[in-house]
Amino acid sequence: MTRPLNRRLLALALASALAAPAWAQTADPFAQAFTLTPTAPDAFTVTDIRIDGLQRISAGTVFTYLPIERGDTIDSARAAEAIRALYKTGFFEDVRLDRQDGILVVTVVERPAINKLTITGNKDIKTEDLTKGLKDIGLSEGETFDRLSLDRVTQELTRQYNNRGKYNVEIAPTISRLDRNRVDVTIAIKEGKAAKIRHINLVGNEKYNDEAITDSWESREHNWLSWYKRDDQYSREKLSGDIEKLNSFYLDRGYVDFSLDSTQVAISPDRSDMFITAGLTEGDQYKISDVKVTGDTILPQAEVEKMVFVKPGQIFSRRLLEFSSDAITASLGNIGYAFAQVNPIPDVDSEKDTVAINMQVVPGPRVNVRKIVFKGNSRTADEVLRREMRQFEGAWYSQAAIDRSKVRLQRLGFFESVEVENKPVPGSDDQVDVVFDVKETTSGSFMLGVGYSQLSGIQTSIQLSENNFLGSGNRVSVAFQRSSYQKRYDFSFTNPYFTDEGMSLGYNLWWREFDYSNFNVARYSTNSGAAQAFLGLPITENDTVSALFGIDSNEILAVQGSTPQRIVDYVDAIGNRTFHSWRTQFGYARDTRNDYLMPSRGAYHRIGLESTLPGSTAEYYKLEYDYSQFFPLSNWLVLHTSLDLGYGDSYGDAHVRHLCTSTSADCSPASADYIRTVTADGLPFFENFYAGGVSSSGRVRGFVDNTLGPRASSLFGFAQPIGGSLKTVGSVEFVFPTLFDSPAARISAFLDFGNVFDGIDNFDAGELRASAGVALVWRSPMGPIAISYALPIRSEDFDQTERLQFTFTGGL
Repeated sequence: MTRPLNRRLLALALASALAAPAWAQTADPFAQAFTLTPTAPDAFTVTDIRIDGLQRISAGTVFTYLPIERGDTIDSARAAEAIRALYKTGFFEDVRLDRQDGILVVTVVERPAINKLTITGNKDIKTEDLTKGLKDIGLSEGETFDRLSLDRVTQELTRQYNNRGKYNVEIAPTISRLDRNRVDVTIAIKEGKAAKIRHINLVGNEKYNDEAITDSWESREHNWLSWYKRDDQYSREKLSGDIEKLNSFYLDRGYVDFSLDSTQVAISPDRSDMFITAGLTEGDQYKISDVKVTGDTILPQAEVEKMVFVKPGQIFSRRLLEFSSDAITASLGNIGYAFAQVNPIPDVDSEKDTVAINMQVVPGPRVNVRKIVFKGNSRTADEVLRREMRQFEGAWYSQAAIDRSKVRLQRLGFFESVEVENKPVPGSDDQVDVVFDVKETTSGSFMLGVGYSQLSGIQTSIQLSENNFLGSGNRVSVAFQRSSYQKRYDFSFTNPYFTDEGMSLGYNLWWREFDYSNFNVARYSTNSGAAQAFLGLPITENDTVSALFGIDSNEILAVQGSTPQRIVDYVDAIGNRTFHSWRTQFGYARDTRNDYLMPSRGAYHRIGLESTLPGSTAEYYKLEYDYSQFFPLSNWLVLHTSLDLGYGDSYGDAHVRHLCTSTSADCSPASADYIRTVTADGLPFFENFYAGGVSSSGRVRGFVDNTLGPRASSLFGFAQPIGGSLKTVGSVEFVFPTLFDSPAARISAFLDFGNVFDGIDNFDAGELRASAGVALVWRSPMGPIAISYALPIRSEDFDQTERLQFTFTGGL
């Protein structure tokens, strides 16, 4: 009896629909369900339409989606169609149609708008990335709130965290209703800990053990470096990459028939441990039987064949095939064939365990660069970037020229990152546009600065610096600096492209009042000024020569009794406490580093000669050699070695003077007024090299700045550092570039060594000092910060040591 009764009730409900005076669709905004309850209309002609309930949405928007107009005849079917059309817009959580005579009344309840979207607890995924992803599916501030979107977000976030090995993640969205039909959405995330890989089991490997196979894997069992490398954290993406490495491992060793039979990932009941099992079949090892190059090689056949690294008789290696293909492709790419392909076609002989290789060259069309486009350079003019280009518009495409252009942009020091993209020109298969997308780093043109270092204490400075003055690319700098040991006023102007060939021209003007007694060196002061002009000329892509000419004046203010007698005697021997100099410098530099701010590969060499010209108060020269090289050992470790050598001496005759108690004409050792004879020879004391501390010149961390090397005593008896004419300083440093997510921060472990000596004859390797420690360098938004903690491992009792050292310069 139940089924006939249900059928009669259903028929009654359908019949009542023909007599209902109104139609309604109601939806629970949080359940995304609706109930259609038509209540008996007669079909009628719509004479007017009225919209009720609108708050944010305009009536015009509703009319756009409403499939009914004035003059239309409406019945139950048209009413249901209209309700569905309005509901599909996603703007409304309730839609109702009513009739007032010939007027169709549309009553709506708008979905709430999202007033504020807050994400908390996320560490593994950046908030910016999450916010962008939420916006793509319509969940963002100002948008209409849709519970279905929130559910999709919860599922997607859970999936993303699971892929990163975090299976205990909890996503808890909460909705807070506000006035004026608004809501605040908060997504609270409890990431939990990533599941650890407890065991990796390979089944079927007989030729190689597990350690050899998994040595290059990113997924590793827990080990003593896991706290840093995090290689014991399970990730589906990492495992997929490792499975590909497993396949490459065997193919690179000739096992052409290798197959991965199964991969199983098991998780412990508490979701904290992962167990990975891979079943494999190794097969036989194959050798190369024949290699030939076919297709349109463009280049001479013999030249292309030299780029093939696989030879008959060798064990088959997919890696060598890829290297060969890349070499041929790169060569063709450098002469315009941007889309060249080399397809190694193997002919496998399973009976003889051999493989014949046919390197098929498909050059494709020769490509011309239509335009070079720059993006992201909001402060730097296009001209400044364009003159660094080695790929030109209208020229044949060259991958080598594009790569070189990218490196040159990175070495300007203006950009945090430089990315290159080739975009084919629509409708043309032989043209591309090359797009350089740069991200500019902080390089404010005006800075009010307050800094602090343990050497100089509080420093105040005002600096106006413009690296692209008036859009010309010229560099202009005006600086005023004051600290416990100096007052400094500088002006500098440089035109890096004084000529189209890249010759630079610049000028320096400065005045400095320097009190060395507060600089951890001998007690004396100087007032000095200079006017200089310099130029640089690139002779190759990596090599530059430079020259400087200038005039300077240096007034020495020594205090008898406090200043070391050695310095007092030098000034007395000159007979004038003001030193005037005509100065010249010549330099040669070679720079192959891949980045100016944070290099990870390449080297820097510089040899410089500085000399005063004959006729200067003191005639001397200085030779310096700087070396720095970066060796990428892996994607998480870079070896940095550096060496800083310097030597100086005088040329010409020494200054010799007899000192007497009177100003009589006879002032000689035979005179009754004779006191002593003083001599000024060698490198002047105010040009000496110093070592110790965190400064870039003479850096030996763990020792107080400038305190290493020779000392001299004053008449009062206390020894003071006076530097030396020979500097030998070096460093070996292991840099961890990926320890922080930000490219602006790096941590390193270092070994510093060095000292300064009073001339080459006094050099003694046994006197070199050494220290070891860790350092952090951070280019913060307020300015650079350097912190180091070092333990001296080779020192003397009289050395001044300082384990924690830091410098900071900040500004607005």
